[in-house]
Amino acid sequence: MSTSKLTSRAFSTPRHTTHYVESGPADGPLMVFLHGWPELSLIWRAQMEAFAAEGWHCVAPDMRGYGKSSSPAATSAYTLENIVADMAELHDHLGGAPAIWVGHDWGSVVAGELVAHEPQRSRGVVLVSVPYFPTTNALPTLVPLVNRAIYPVDQYPDGQWDYYRYYNTHFACAVADLDADKAASLASIYRRGDPASIAKVVSNAEVTRKGGRFGEAHRAPPTQPDLALWPQTDFAALVGSFEAHGFRAPCAWYLNDDANIDYAQRALNGGRLSLPVLFVNGDYDPMNTIKGNQLGDPMRAACADLTVTSLSGGHWLPVECKTALVEAISTWLHSRTFR
Repeated sequence: MSTSKLTSRAFSTPRHTTHYVESGPADGPLMVFLHGWPELSLIWRAQMEAFAAEGWHCVAPDMRGYGKSSSPAATSAYTLENIVADMAELHDHLGGAPAIWVGHDWGSVVAGELVAHEPQRSRGVVLVSVPYFPTTNALPTLVPLVNRAIYPVDQYPDGQWDYYRYYNTHFACAVADLDADKAASLASIYRRGDPASIAKVVSNAEVTRKGGRFGEAHRAPPTQPDLALWPQTDFAALVGSFEAHGFRAPCAWYLNDDANIDYAQRALNGGRLSLPVLFVNGDYDPMNTIKGNQLGDPMRAACADLTVTSLSGGHWLPVECKTALVEAISTWLHSRTFR
């Protein structure tokens, strides 16, 4: 795999500044990588290096509220409509040629919304870990899809999405707990998938009853980072970013369900996607796996050209399954002759 350097750049408009890293030939076909929570553009290093070596022009922004990009104060600034507008402006800056968009976690949600609203910007989309929902990733969409065999409604009304509800009911507390020891919070979040976790209640389902993600301690336990996931220098950059700006802006993405649902309702063709879609499932991701439950059903119904593949990993596939994710995307690209 190539070790081509990631070049740091910034692009500003009157409404927003996006910092991004890029690699590969500037005249190569464009591939844009969108990270999620609580990530950074650097989470895509392995994939960018691999595809740059194959001649792709690879770009990964720090999303709104992250890294060196703008972090507005208002929680309403973190609607999907605003974030898609950021990506559309960045895409125009990069020349506007139809791109392959690759998203993970909330980045998957952004990629899905972007191609639903502005399909001319894309030749195909790769959604990693979080499937596409034409009614968007929001509690009213997610909760009806909860597997009640694992999460009985009387005990777990919001299922694995209890933590999402907690952001909406106790936002300041949720942020304060994550901010109490930012390095330990990040180290505790980035863990490898455990096959034994599947079909069991996850800790995210018990945040409200515990009084926060970390319970009575209200701070992450001392935790060493798993350097098999993030390279040490990249994890240090991730921690430095959160030390500088905190968790408030990234967590604000969870606070805009009503606006995001309204935005999704304005998508073309009812949010149905006709362009090629690859979904990469994490088999050991107890939050988001689409195996053995209904979570993937809306995506299957909404995507006319859907390919689903699975990796033996948890939620953090870009860093847990670096090479396997490259191979999954490459196989799909070659099957569609995108080059």
